[in-house]
Amino acid sequence: MDFIIISFVALAASGLTLFSGFGLGTLLLPAFVIFFPVQAAVAMTAVVHLANNIFKLALIGNKANLRAVAAFGLPALVTSFVGALLLLRLADMPPITSYTMFDREFSIYPIKLVIGILMAMFAFLELMTPMKKIAFDPKYLPLGGVLSGFFGGLSGHQGAFRSAFLIKSGLGKEAFVGTGVVIAVIVDISRITAYSGLLWSPEVRENMNLIVIASAAAFTGAVLGKMMLKKVTLRSVQIIVSCLLFVIAVGLASGIL
Repeated sequence: MDFIIISFVALAASGLTLFSGFGLGTLLLPAFVIFFPVQAAVAMTAVVHLANNIFKLALIGNKANLRAVAAFGLPALVTSFVGALLLLRLADMPPITSYTMFDREFSIYPIKLVIGILMAMFAFLELMTPMKKIAFDPKYLPLGGVLSGFFGGLSGHQGAFRSAFLIKSGLGKEAFVGTGVVIAVIVDISRITAYSGLLWSPEVRENMNLIVIASAAAFTGAVLGKMMLKKVTLRSVQIIVSCLLFVIAVGLASGIL
């Protein structure tokens, strides 16, 4: 069951994140959390996320705008490491409280509560029409990198700020996606460095086959996403992803997931 659920989520989320800038890590982490301890789930998600972004880099990375990558990606490189360290600290904290519902006991962990709140917040921002009308001048790209990198390391939410700062920078659809992929790889490499200790945990080492299968499913989703790149509007994908995020956020914050 774990193979089926995690692989399906990886495939669907990978296709969506090619357009929206977020989705794979945000949706895949809860799927891993269902079957593994939070610390192991964080590390396994990071590995699949990096592998998938490297694959997407080969697909469309050549369309990236290098000036935007440098202005946005370098600050993100630093702050993503900081966010990842904070995530590791949250992952080691015990449950805040527990409750019983339908004869089952659920525990609310700090890491799940924080990620759930952030997930709901970013989903709400994606759906706010006024946010889409804000035009950030390209000179603010470094600030976008700082914010995107930190939240990318903390909860995987790279795309919310990245989209807001890049989409008004005069990039075409393919350049926008390609630039986002390059920046995502930069952030992933930074945060997975912080997670390096977790990669040697028994849960991760004993489930490498699951990580490989999830990565393959994500690759497939990326290919399907690229095929639909010129047929799908960013707005339609933002609505779909945001609705999914709301559902998962409630599950995480309440301790159900």
